[in-house]
Amino acid sequence: MGATGPRRVLREPGDVTHRVRFGNVEVGGDFVVVAGPCALENQEQVDRAAQAVRMAGGHALRGGAFKPRTSPYTFQGLGEPGLPMLAEAGRKQRLPVVSEIMDATQLPSVLEYVDVLQVGARNMQNFSLLRALAKVDRPVLLKRGFGSTIDEWLLAAEYLLEGGNDQVVLCERGIRTFDTTLRNTLDLAGVAYVKQRVKLPVLVDPSHSTGVAALVTPMALAAAAAGADGLLVEVHPTPETALCDGPQALRPSEFDALMKGVSAVLAATGRRMAEVRPLAAVGGTR
Repeated sequence: MGATGPRRVLREPGDVTHRVRFGNVEVGGDFVVVAGPCALENQEQVDRAAQAVRMAGGHALRGGAFKPRTSPYTFQGLGEPGLPMLAEAGRKQRLPVVSEIMDATQLPSVLEYVDVLQVGARNMQNFSLLRALAKVDRPVLLKRGFGSTIDEWLLAAEYLLEGGNDQVVLCERGIRTFDTTLRNTLDLAGVAYVKQRVKLPVLVDPSHSTGVAALVTPMALAAAAAGADGLLVEVHPTPETALCDGPQALRPSEFDALMKGVSAVLAATGRRMAEVRPLAAVGGTR
């Protein structure tokens, strides 16, 4: 990949996928599913979503307090007041929580409540943020930019590893192509390629990549078959009232069906869903 290309992320002969641990979850071994609402709206909403994730066998709860949006006129998230809501919902269901960070100035509040720091597609090449996160003792979920090549994505991960943080999970969330039929184009061939060449675990986001709830489960099944280490899925108790990305969010019953289907695909390919520990045995990282 050249003298300036990715180095630390590359898989050497005999390497196994690097394991990233948070709470009771280990990414890079058995298949894991992180799920929850795109944006936090209120305590009842996130509590209901968290319960649905736990009941269906999900492993971690995601939810955005800070939402970078294309238009300044759309819902931008609750900001800092949303973080304790997410943490409370995770505590009730004994689920570690994942949330996006947009700027290094948000680190103190995010670190107080969040187990995994998500870098969104729009911030993949926010190098000052990546350098700050490289110094943090907390896992980072790095989404691929919608206009980024695989090399650019991996080089963004290099900023984290080079700076001292090797607890990095990659996430393919679809890229922008000439075809505008769907919200994005899900690059599952890229996922398979990265799994062969890179030692970091890779999740797939079938929600943002399609923008259509009816396509989330088929793409989740395909991601499992392609060798992804897990999923990042949007689940909302009432998608029709969602303040952000309702058309791509699954209802709890749909998420439960997705989990059953993914388990069947994993079994057919000689893999398995990660075990969900009994509630009493789960401990948080915060």
